[in-house]
Amino acid sequence: MLALDVEKKMNGALGKMILKLNLQIPTGSLFAITGESGAGKTTLLKLIAGLIRPEKGKIIFEEKCWEDRERKIHIQARDRNIGFVFQDYALFPTMTVIENLQFALPIGADAVIIQQLLDETGMSSFANENPGRLSGGQQQRVALARALVRKPKILLLDEPLSALGKDMRRNLGELILKFHTKYQLTTILVSHDEEEIEKLADVIIKLDAGKIHSTEIRKQLFAGL
Repeated sequence: MLALDVEKKMNGALGKMILKLNLQIPTGSLFAITGESGAGKTTLLKLIAGLIRPEKGKIIFEEKCWEDRERKIHIQARDRNIGFVFQDYALFPTMTVIENLQFALPIGADAVIIQQLLDETGMSSFANENPGRLSGGQQQRVALARALVRKPKILLLDEPLSALGKDMRRNLGELILKFHTKYQLTTILVSHDEEEIEKLADVIIKLDAGKIHSTEIRKQLFAGL
């Protein structure tokens, strides 16, 4: 389980506010977060990833403390075994597709997963292309493959379905669900596309001004949720 009890100052749509969440995300769940722009969705992902720190609180994953401000514990992002697909893809423009994946591969890890992911995302024939020559949907697939190269336990997806056509959104959603199941991931997905996340998610929470506005449980994952 991923457990968070955090407070983080941020600038929201209506100005300064505090993201204040007490949240438990079951291991193996596909957990979706929705809400208006500036509600705190991306900030929450960055807190989980360790890219930013809360002012107060703690984050614990499978009994390992990643963050505790009171005890001055902070596990670096690189040590949290997380894959992160950013909204803008964040691919290296001067590297080819395969070089982007090779860059993310941990030292000493088996490189066979790179070709495996290229095949599974349908990007093998584009392995030697630079990201700038790819469509938005293709870049998103490369970003997803790169996030999975490290064989993470948690996959964070920031608006992966945005700026894509209807068919491409559906295809990418199916791919996300396939990887979520195959690699036994805990997947946390931020999206405005409520129609698509209703097809994918076990649990959907809606954030409003830094707080949980509503929770929809679509699959009972453990008794305490």
